[in-house]
Amino acid sequence: MTVKGPNDSATRTLSRLPPLILLRAFEAVGRTGSMRKAADDIGVSHTVVSRHVRNLEAWMGCKLVAAGPRGVALTDAGEILLASVSRAFQAIATTASELRPRPRGGSIRIWSMPGLASRWLTPRISEIEKQLAGADIVLRSTSVLPDFARSEADLVIGFGPFDGLPDGAIRLVQPRMFPVASVRWLTENGMPESLARLPMLPLIHEESHRQWHDWFEAAQVQVRGPLSGPRLGDANLGFDAALAGQGIALVSRVLAQRELETAALHELFDTDIRLGGYYLLASPERRADPAIGHFTRWIADELAKSEQT
Repeated sequence: MTVKGPNDSATRTLSRLPPLILLRAFEAVGRTGSMRKAADDIGVSHTVVSRHVRNLEAWMGCKLVAAGPRGVALTDAGEILLASVSRAFQAIATTASELRPRPRGGSIRIWSMPGLASRWLTPRISEIEKQLAGADIVLRSTSVLPDFARSEADLVIGFGPFDGLPDGAIRLVQPRMFPVASVRWLTENGMPESLARLPMLPLIHEESHRQWHDWFEAAQVQVRGPLSGPRLGDANLGFDAALAGQGIALVSRVLAQRELETAALHELFDTDIRLGGYYLLASPERRADPAIGHFTRWIADELAKSEQT
C-alpha cells in the first residue's frame, strides 16, 4: 500500500504545466502582437522568443501563433491559452503586490503613448502629482503595453479603437484627427486644392501607412496609388517633421493645441474624423485605489477640455 503525501496532487498538477519560460514568451507575443516587441518586453532576443514559442507549440501539440501581414496573430487555440495564462499571471501579480511592503513616499509608474507623454503629460507633471496625492511620478514614453504581471507599471494610457479596448480599460477622449502643414510647407507648395489631392502629396506617417489609409477611408477619399512620405515611428517625430516643413501630418488638437494657436501648424480643410481614442488602464491591484479613481476623472475632464479648446 502506498501512502500519498499531502503535496502529491499539487506535484502531479505542476508536472502537467508547460515550462513557465515558454509561457512567459508566448504571453508577451500574444500581448504585444509581435515577436520583436515581445523580445524587447522580456529582455531577450527575437530568436529566443521565436524558439520558445515553437517549443511551446511542440509541448502543446497544436499551433498557437501564425505569421500575418501585420506581425503575428494567435490561432483559436492560442487565444484560449493566452486568456488562461494572462489570468494566472495577473493573479500572481496581485498576490505579490499585496504581500510586498509599500515603499515610503510611494511612486506611481505611468506608461503613455509617446505623443501624449511629451506634449500633454510632461507639462502637467506637478498637477498630476497633486491629483495622485503627492506620489512621485515615473513617466515612461512608449506605445508598448506594460506587463502588469511583472509589476512594470501602475497605469497605462494607450490609444486604440474604442470597440476593442483591453479588459478594464476606461475611455478618456476620442479626439478629432485632421491634416496639418507648416507655414514653410504651405509657402513652398501652396494650399492643396481639395481633399482628393492629399493622397498624391508628401504625407508624414508613423510606423506604417495604416493611419492615413484609415483616415482617407473615413473621409471617403479614394486612394489610387501608393502613398508617399517617410515613416517616423511615433507622433512626436511626425510633429517635428511637419513643423520642419517636411510634409503633411495627421494630428489632434489634444496634442497640437499650442502649435495651432501660434500658427506654427495650419489645419487643412474642415473635417470631423475620429480614428480611435485614448484610454486608461490601471494594474489589477491598483484599480480600487481612490487616488487612481480621482486621477482618472481628472485626466478625462482635462483631455476633453483640450479637445474642445
